[in-house]
Amino acid sequence: MILWPVMAASAAGADRIVVVVSPDRDLGGVLPDGVETVVQPESDGTGGAARAAIEQIGETEEVVVLSGDVPLLSAEVIGELLAEHRRQEASATVLTAILDDPGSYGRVIRAQDGSIEKIVEAKTDGDGTPEELAVREINSGTYVFRAEALAEALPGLENHNSQGEYYLPEALTAIGRSGGRVIAWTSDDRAVNMGVNDRVDLASVEGEARRRIARAHQLAGVTVVDPDSTWIDADVTIGRDARIEPGCSLRGATEIGEEAVIGPLTTVTDCGIGARSSVVHSVLNLCEVLEGCEVGPFAYLRPGARLEDGSKAGTFVEVKNSVLGPGAKVPHLSYVGDADVGEGANLGAGTITANYDGIRKHRTVIGPGVRIGVDTMLVAPVTVGAEAVTGAGAVIREDVPPGSLSVSENLQRNIEGYTEDLEAQESEKDQTERPEQA
Repeated sequence: MILWPVMAASAAGADRIVVVVSPDRDLGGVLPDGVETVVQPESDGTGGAARAAIEQIGETEEVVVLSGDVPLLSAEVIGELLAEHRRQEASATVLTAILDDPGSYGRVIRAQDGSIEKIVEAKTDGDGTPEELAVREINSGTYVFRAEALAEALPGLENHNSQGEYYLPEALTAIGRSGGRVIAWTSDDRAVNMGVNDRVDLASVEGEARRRIARAHQLAGVTVVDPDSTWIDADVTIGRDARIEPGCSLRGATEIGEEAVIGPLTTVTDCGIGARSSVVHSVLNLCEVLEGCEVGPFAYLRPGARLEDGSKAGTFVEVKNSVLGPGAKVPHLSYVGDADVGEGANLGAGTITANYDGIRKHRTVIGPGVRIGVDTMLVAPVTVGAEAVTGAGAVIREDVPPGSLSVSENLQRNIEGYTEDLEAQESEKDQTERPEQA
């Protein structure tokens, strides 16, 4: 969640980004390179957070303050807020919103000239008068300050309130008393005050994020059939005229090509899917599907899988660390692991590459034009030459020369009377375990 406002600040052109963290939070693995952190020793309010960064504030001329729990604030809104602050030559500018039900948000009290007189907290009874609490304009928690003015105001903040915290809005009052110009700029974007205080808020914000991401793709020419049942991460790219069916989850750095069809009920994570490919009811992770491919239904493409142009991994097919060459087909009920499948090859139902000997993984090579019969087991390392054929039920342990037919002996034996013998054994067992009752 903290990464969203950080990325928005970066996109808005911030020269330096400082994140204030609590002592027990390590964000080192989340934040981009170059983002600094300072520790707020104790949780003593928004004013206390700004105080923790007072050294960094003193090293710049202009400071934008964002809330880490308001993730949907956009770079565009930040840019507009900055532009108004500079146009008005203000010492401090507050981003505000107008709400029908302001709830516990701080109320913005304006002076007669339209500048901000003060911001009244509304967290507990008695924080404001009934007249003040009737105001519908609220403080979003986003500010722009002239750095010198903020640095002068922070040491004078007091925590004489029911929360025992230092409130950053009180710095606005101090700046105004010192002759600084304090103004408000109102945005009609509902995201500016969508904060996250609990899991209910988090779900609401994530839902709004999903809708905005889906809408952006729709406006760019992508068909998202049901945005409310579709999850698309912010870094996903989708080509024009692609179609995303309901129940899909597109995650990470996934790239979808033009006119591809994804879903329904498909999960794709950090994959590339080429133009005009179709992926139905399947799970794909860290793999590549090139142009004009067919995947699914109920396929599982694992890391290292690569489907080249026009190839197919069909119903209940699992592919791992393997390449299906152009036009190669694995239609159904097969496992292809650690294998190279040549152009135009066809693997019958039940094909298994036995790639693991209990110690090491080995590779299977299937040449172009090969036809693998149903229920064939390929025991790696093994190579099947170009245009070769394997018989149904074959166990291939040795290389197959090009153009050959390979079968393995598996003579059929019929054991007569087997079921009658089995029934007799079961009857005898029942009599032993359950003696007759008197």
